[in-house]
Formats: sequence, structure tokens, C-alpha cells
Amino acid sequence: MSEEKIIVLVVDDEPINIDLIKGVLPDTYKVKAAISGERALKIASKTPFPDVILLDVMMPEMDGYEVCRQLKADPVTKEIPVLFVTGNSDEAEVQKGKELGALATLGKPIDPATLIECIQRAVSR
Repeated sequence: MSEEKIIVLVVDDEPINIDLIKGVLPDTYKVKAAISGERALKIASKTPFPDVILLDVMMPEMDGYEVCRQLKADPVTKEIPVLFVTGNSDEAEVQKGKELGALATLGKPIDPATLIECIQRAVSR
């Protein structure tokens, strides 16, 4: 019996960051990617839905905070766990993420073990 893979939507305007995250996740994960907030919203609202969204904060046009606001306002995507990924993970940023509904804020560079632990916690809640 094969288990279904955990679908992770990685949203970052820098493709290298998406590749780095793909590289540290084991084969039990399926990674979908978006390089813009607008694209992320489209991918998140179509089946199969992501099990968790890793969302960069600093992006042009639509930042991660606005993407999160729209995800949480949409009945189709509001239950998908969001983990912010940012180079600025000070307390104010972490608090802002929590207020918008994110489960956690992870700093860059990403620690692979912490990333996997946070994803597991998000999908098992």
C-alpha cells in the first residue's frame, strides 16, 4: 500500500530558493512551485490542494502577507497551513505572520531538519 505524497506549495520569487527547498525535502513530498503571489493563489485553489504552503514574505507585486490574507479569506484555501519563509524573522515579523494565520515563520537560510519538522507539524494538526 503506497501512501500519498505530502503536497508542498513553495512560493518564492527566486527560483534558486525553490530549488533549495526541493533539494532538502525527501521523496515523500511532492513540490509545486510558484514564483509570484498571483500564481500561488491559482495553484492553491485547484485540486489536488497543497497540504502546506511555504510562503516567502518579500516578493514584488504581491508580498507574502497579502497572499496569506487572500488565502485565509477564501473558503477554498483558508484551511491550508501557511509557513512563512523570510530573511527577516525578527519578533515583529513572526507576530505579524501569526496574526495573519501563519503557523510559523522560518528564517532563511532554511534549516532542513526544522523545515521538515514544521511541515510535519502543519500537516498533522
